[in-house]
Amino acid sequence: MNKKIFTYKKSGVNINAADNFVNFISSVSSKKKGKKKFSNIGGFGSISNIPSHIKQPKIVACTDGVGTKIEIANTLNKYDTIGIDLVAMSVNDLIVQGAKPLLFLDYISINKINLKKLKSIIKGIVNGCKQSECELVGGETAEMPGTYEKGKFDIAGFAVGIVDKKKILSKNKIKNDDLILAIPSSGLHSNGFSLVRYILNKKKINIKKNKFLKDELLKPTKIYVKEVLRLINKNLINGCANITGGGLADNIKRVIPDNLIANIDLDKIKTSKIFKWLNKNGISDKEMLKTFNCGVGFCLIINPSKYKNIKKYFTKEFKPYVIGKISKGKNKVKLNGSINWI
Repeated sequence: MNKKIFTYKKSGVNINAADNFVNFISSVSSKKKGKKKFSNIGGFGSISNIPSHIKQPKIVACTDGVGTKIEIANTLNKYDTIGIDLVAMSVNDLIVQGAKPLLFLDYISINKINLKKLKSIIKGIVNGCKQSECELVGGETAEMPGTYEKGKFDIAGFAVGIVDKKKILSKNKIKNDDLILAIPSSGLHSNGFSLVRYILNKKKINIKKNKFLKDELLKPTKIYVKEVLRLINKNLINGCANITGGGLADNIKRVIPDNLIANIDLDKIKTSKIFKWLNKNGISDKEMLKTFNCGVGFCLIINPSKYKNIKKYFTKEFKPYVIGKISKGKNKVKLNGSINWI
């Protein structure tokens, strides 16, 4: 069993509120049966063992935030899902290289400590870590009056994962005639919210009074860790890509070898209502594809013979389907056809 020393620091002027907050974090992070509360609150660093069963361990690290989705949370005064987003944005990147998430740390900077708000965010982070089967081992909360406007804040996340050298998903595993599968997204995830907010302001839409948008805009990012790691452990995939900012083309391009092309058939993409709504409200196809995941949250690149087996690892809502194929060439990505927004 891994031994962990948890640390959660606080910076700023409201020390009593900060102490109450880190004590709360200790309690919600230690609710597993038989798990003691962390004893290193206020320390300088978190300590964790490297799993002993991995013969040639390689460390993978990622960091990200949730961008201006925070502003939607502020508008709706709802903060219990953006912590899930925060974890998802990093751990979904870790698994692209085959790494299992081990540790997660957060950074929260805020104008003035608001315990109710911060507790709600942390509960989401704990939820995200649970879904990812990793540990929240620490973080930093900084109270920064004068830097942020009243009620404003920002969050960032840092994840560390581990992978056996033999399990790393490198580009050279991707071959000619491999299939490209789309795993559906849960919605917008955490990208493109500046453009979303531009549309809301331009159209003067009050999301508090629009149930569809109220539900859609704070849907948490789907965490793909459990399903994808099972596939990696069974040697069922050759490559994968987390579809975030930059959309399909920019993210898939990052994992394609120089001598191959990912041919993607846009007309095969199964998009959802929120993307249809955005397109209907004046965002061009080109801008949609550049900014949003358009319904594809994650891509798998596989040998065609393994497709039937792979589908067994997913629920109906997130079952992968074919959107393209790998062929020889030099352009890395080619988008064919167009998405049906109707």
